Amino acid sequence: MTLHIEDYALIGDLGSAALVGRNGSIDWLCWPRFDSDACFAALLGTPENGRWLIGPNDPNAGITRRYRPNTLILETRFETDTGVAVLTDFMPPRHTHSHLMRMITCEYGQVDLHGELILRFGYGQTVPWLTRVDRHTARAIAGPDMVVLRSSVPFHGEDFKTVGDFTIKEGECFTFSLTYAPSHDELPHALDVSASLDSTERYWHEWVSRNQIDGPYDDAVVRSLITLKALTYAPTGGMVAAPTTSLPEWVGGVRNWDYRFCWLRDATLTLLALMNAGYYDEARAWRDWLLRAAAGSPGQIQIMYGIQGERRLTEWTVPWLGGYEKSQPVRIGNAAYSQLQLDIFGEVMDALHQARVGGLGHQEAGWDLERALLVHLEKIWTLPDEGIWEVRGERQHFTYSKVMAWVAFDRAIKSAELHNLPGPLERWRSLRDRIHQDVCTNGYDAELNSFTQYYGSRELDASLLLLPEVGFLPPDDPRIRGTVEAIERTLMRDGLVLRYDSTKTDDGLPPGEGVFLACSFWLVDDYLMLGRVGDAEKLFERLLALRNDLGLLAEQYEPRSRRQVGNFPQAFSHLALVNTASNLSHYRKPAEQRSEWTAGVKAAE
Repeated sequence: MTLHIEDYALIGDLGSAALVGRNGSIDWLCWPRFDSDACFAALLGTPENGRWLIGPNDPNAGITRRYRPNTLILETRFETDTGVAVLTDFMPPRHTHSHLMRMITCEYGQVDLHGELILRFGYGQTVPWLTRVDRHTARAIAGPDMVVLRSSVPFHGEDFKTVGDFTIKEGECFTFSLTYAPSHDELPHALDVSASLDSTERYWHEWVSRNQIDGPYDDAVVRSLITLKALTYAPTGGMVAAPTTSLPEWVGGVRNWDYRFCWLRDATLTLLALMNAGYYDEARAWRDWLLRAAAGSPGQIQIMYGIQGERRLTEWTVPWLGGYEKSQPVRIGNAAYSQLQLDIFGEVMDALHQARVGGLGHQEAGWDLERALLVHLEKIWTLPDEGIWEVRGERQHFTYSKVMAWVAFDRAIKSAELHNLPGPLERWRSLRDRIHQDVCTNGYDAELNSFTQYYGSRELDASLLLLPEVGFLPPDDPRIRGTVEAIERTLMRDGLVLRYDSTKTDDGLPPGEGVFLACSFWLVDDYLMLGRVGDAEKLFERLLALRNDLGLLAEQYEPRSRRQVGNFPQAFSHLALVNTASNLSHYRKPAEQRSEWTAGVKAAE
C-alpha cells in the first residue's frame, strides 16, 4: 500500500537527500546530487524501481518515530509482541563520498526483521551488476555509478535483490551502510557507523546552537531551519525547492513537477530567514550563488537554475514509472525555466538590497549586474508574462508581476541612496512612479474593492497578499484591506488559502489542486500588519497542526482528504513558516524589513 506523503521523513548530507517511510523503507534517493538520477524510485513507482527496507516481519507492529532533538537523525521504533527495536537512519555531512547509514538496536526482548535492498539506477530502470567483495561487503555497478553495501548481518541475492532475514536480541546492535562513488574509482573506505552517528549528532547540535530566533514557536522554527539546511547544496550554497520530483499537487492529476532546482523567487525569503536566524555564512553562500547563477546577459536571466547554476533544465517524462498513486506523468527537468516571469527581477533586486542592509557587504560586480537588469526590465515590464505561478496557458499582465517590477526599481533607488551607489536615480524614480500608477489603474477593480489576478480580470490571486509585505501600499490602505477581505471570501477552503481558483483561471492544465501552504502563511503576515493578532495566531496554529509528526510540510494540503500533497518537504513552505514565526515573535520582522511599513505591525504587538 502506498504511503501518504506525510508518512515520509527527510535525511540528507548537504549534497543529496533520501525519503524514509514510517515502515522503514527508503523509497527515494538521488545520488550523488539532489538532481541526479534516482537509485531508489519506489516513491514514484513500485518497490521494483528501487528501495531499501529494514523492518519487522510482524505486519501489526506498532510504529513511532522522531528526529533526535536538534538533528536530522531519524529514529523509528518498532514494537512487536516479542520486543522493541529502534532503527536509526542518517547521512553524515559529506566530505568526500556520500554515505547512507542505518543502525538497528534492540531495547528489550527480540524482534524478527527483514532487509531488502533493491538498487535501480536511472530512475528505477537499470539493474546493476552486483559482486561480493567479502562476507559483509558487496559492490553494485551500472555505467558511471557505484554503490557499496556494508552490512554486519548476512545477506544474499534473490531475484535481482539483496535480501536478509535476521533476529535482533536485547542489547544487540547491527549496522548497515551504502556508499556512493563513481564506478571508475577505487572501492571507498568503510566508515564506522557508530562513530559517524556521533559526529553527525555533534554537527547538527553545533549548527542549531547558532540559531538566534527565539520565541513561542522555537521547535517549529528549528525543525524548519534544519530542513532548509538539509535542502542546501553545500558546495555552492544553492537551495533546492524540494528533494523530489512529480509528487502531485492533486492525487491522480497531471500537476507533477520537478522541484530539485533553485528558484530566484525564493531569494529574499531565504536571505531574511537565514540572516535573522544568525546564519550569515549560509546567507552569504546563497547570495553568492544568486550572483553567479544570474551572471551573463540580462536578457538571458532565468527564473530557476540548477544547483551549480546550470541553465539547461530540459523537461522530459519517465514512461516506466507509474507515478505516485498513478499520478502521471513523472517529469524530470522543468520547462518553466524558459518562461518570462517579471517578478524575479524584483526578487533579485530586493534580495541583494536586503543583503546589503543586513550586513553581507557590497560587491561591485553585483551592483553592475543589477543596473544591467534594470536596463532590460525597463524594456520589458509592459509585456505579459507567465507570472509567479508559472502558468502554462496564455500570458497575461499579472498584477503581482507588475508590482515586483515596481519593487525592482524601488530597491535600486534605496540601495543607491543608502550606500552611495551610482545610478540614474531620477529615471528610476520616474519608472517606479509610472509602474505604481499603472498597477493601481489597471490591476485594481473598484467594484470588487480588490486588486485582481491580472489586468482586466475579476479573479483573485493569493500573491496579492504580498503587496503590503513588499511595500507597494501600506497595510491600512483601503485597497489592501479590501483585497485581503476579498481573498477571504473567495480563495479560502477550510480556513486555508488557494493560490488561485484553478477552475476559473486558465493555467493550461486541468483544474484541481490543494491549498498552497505558503499563501496561508502570507495571510497570517497580513493579519499581523492589519492588527488582527488573534486571527493571525489562530491561523498560524492551524498551519503548524498540518505538519507531519516530524514537523515537515509539503507544498500543498488537500482539505477534503486531509493529506499533504505536492513535492516534499518544500523549502517555500518552511521559509514561510520561519519568516511568519519571526513576524509573530522575533525582534527582526521580515514583513517590516521588506515593506518598511511598521505602524500596523507595531500596533499588533
